[in-house]
Amino acid sequence: MSKNVPGIMRQKPITPWLYLVPSLIVMFTFIVYPGVNTFYLSLRNADNTAWASTACKAGESCWGIFENYHYAITSEIMQTAFLNNIKWILIMVTGTVALGLLIAVLADRVRYESVAKSLIFLPMAISFVGAGVIWKFMYNYESGTNQIGLLNAIITALGGQPVSWLTEPQINTIALIVVGIWMWTGFCMTILAAGLRGVPEEILEAARVDGANEWMVFWKIMIPQILPTITVVITTMVINVLKIFDIVYVMTGGNYGTEVIANRLYTEMYKSYQPGRASAIAVVLILVIIPAMIMNIRRFNEQEATR
Repeated sequence: MSKNVPGIMRQKPITPWLYLVPSLIVMFTFIVYPGVNTFYLSLRNADNTAWASTACKAGESCWGIFENYHYAITSEIMQTAFLNNIKWILIMVTGTVALGLLIAVLADRVRYESVAKSLIFLPMAISFVGAGVIWKFMYNYESGTNQIGLLNAIITALGGQPVSWLTEPQINTIALIVVGIWMWTGFCMTILAAGLRGVPEEILEAARVDGANEWMVFWKIMIPQILPTITVVITTMVINVLKIFDIVYVMTGGNYGTEVIANRLYTEMYKSYQPGRASAIAVVLILVIIPAMIMNIRRFNEQEATR
């Protein structure tokens, strides 16, 4: 059959690769090379003049050329960062997905659905830095009764004592997570609302005719139907939370026990001038994110296969 194809339309074996060359160049330049170089730097000392093993101290545990990973995994400040990221994942992912799903279901039942959804999604139009500045004013603490921050102004007006929201270790991380939930709920709502619109109306009506109440319809029909979408949203939010930086940096700078992985990476690189440690933290962060990325890709492929 190939003999009947005009010569000008025949492709040589190398032709498909020529189409891929631009993409391969971009991938190598911006993904492969930086990744390999980051791993190399993670094995070097602070000024990149020798291997990281030269930073080992006599009488202390040493991981040789992986000494920067020793710091990235076992140091007290990094353990605090890991624990805080776990808090962010448990609270923020749960909060954004639950609220997003609730609003997506309820918004379909109101007359001004588009207006309601627009208001919920509006915080996504604000930069993370801008949101951090806004909420820093909201949480502002002053001694006495003259409060600039909205929350403390309300508390003092009701006769209570002002709270230092961003410096109290028991509540400051939660206060930061609230900002993240405020920003990302609109994103989750939008994706989940699109998934809910894909649920056949005939199935819902049939369930109602059979006597199922709205609570049963929601849990027994809607949730199973959009479970792949929920999984994609959860894994996407986990990835976003693991990379969280702007809110923490703007509002507390990682102080008062609010340190997270990405903020520590920035601190080591640009404040402590430890590129080796920063690179090791970056590699650890990538390794933590990869499982969520793989799960997300698999779910996406499963959704595409069912279409």
